[in-house]
Amino acid sequence: MIGCAVHRTAPSAGDHDPMNRIAESYVKLVLAVGQHDADYVDAYYGPPEWRAEAEERKRPLPEIRAEAEALIADLQARPPQTADELVRLRHQYLLRQLQSMVSRIDMLAGKKLTFDEETRALYDAVAPTLDASHFQRILDQLETVVPGDGPLAQRVEAFRQGFVIPRERLDAVFKAAIDECRRRTREHIELPAGESFAVEYVTGKSWSAYNWYKGGFHSLIQVNTELPVFVDRAIDLACHEGYPGHHVYNALLEKHLVRDRGWPEFSVYPLFSPQSLIAEGTANFGIEVAFPGGERTAFEHATLFPLAGLDPAKAATYAEVQRLVQMLSYAGNEAARRYLNGEISREDAATWLVRYALMAPERAAQRVRFMDQYRGYVINYNLGQDLVRQYIESRGGTADQPAKRWQEFAKLISSPRLPSGLK
Repeated sequence: MIGCAVHRTAPSAGDHDPMNRIAESYVKLVLAVGQHDADYVDAYYGPPEWRAEAEERKRPLPEIRAEAEALIADLQARPPQTADELVRLRHQYLLRQLQSMVSRIDMLAGKKLTFDEETRALYDAVAPTLDASHFQRILDQLETVVPGDGPLAQRVEAFRQGFVIPRERLDAVFKAAIDECRRRTREHIELPAGESFAVEYVTGKSWSAYNWYKGGFHSLIQVNTELPVFVDRAIDLACHEGYPGHHVYNALLEKHLVRDRGWPEFSVYPLFSPQSLIAEGTANFGIEVAFPGGERTAFEHATLFPLAGLDPAKAATYAEVQRLVQMLSYAGNEAARRYLNGEISREDAATWLVRYALMAPERAAQRVRFMDQYRGYVINYNLGQDLVRQYIESRGGTADQPAKRWQEFAKLISSPRLPSGLK
């Protein structure tokens, strides 16, 4: 995920562009909603006086909602008359982000939505519904890869325990993964001068890692070490949170849209909005972009396994198990859908995650805590990844065309395209 921090100055919203007036109002409304919802403002690096104003006024939700509706009407009354695709995308983006804001305000005011209604309203997308038989077919494949006695979830967890990064080696493994992800990204994407991020290790969170974008092309990435960190997470997190994931995504939006174009709306990031599906989807797909084919397993075998003190000869087998486990990711969506719709208890949701997502009980409990806090946000990771992959491949960015894949990926993370625009 990505997170919040501020105090960089965005370009002034000039009178020459009427869209900038709407955009400035939008930014201030996002900050105002943030006074009612601690998780809503995920990143902000615009004028600090705008945040100070939001904190001092603490506008009531009905007033914020009314202004958002007025901005929506204003946007609908002025469709863009231009051939500039980015300007047209900007108009669509502002409109849909404001509509999402209204839905979030309604939820904060007590409106109840089903899981699918919520994700459509907030994230501009609905995840497919899959029954237990879908996941059972994948579990049957795993039965042959991880044979033995006892429940499959316990066997897979016992297998994975042999691939935990020792705490004293964690930083070295992560630094090596980050360096390689950055090297590969820099070969294809021009990063802003001076971009950087720092890594911190934390505990007691409902997420496994978080990117807090500070503005000025700098991020703070926190890695949750409360539960064991497996060796595959090094590449996952280095790509997802860093290169070419959240850190690069935020830095390119700041460079190309905030600084170069002077569009203030991209100096703020409301977490519960369509922007999150693009952010999480590109961050996950970025792993495949950076490490196509067998390149990831080759790098883990040659570099990360030795650094972690693990047997490199087991890297290929571990990668195959992880590939199959990853195919169970939509089981998390199903657990969230049923739990948040009130169809199952939190205990049943955790049991479902153990059985069909093969999570250890403590990791399943952590994921249910995530659902309690972030609700339908869970679709942004897997559905987002799938939509991004389909979009980029439809434009020629297939696995056998890595240069084109990087080109289309870079264009996507430098633009305000919406989830519905990926189809």
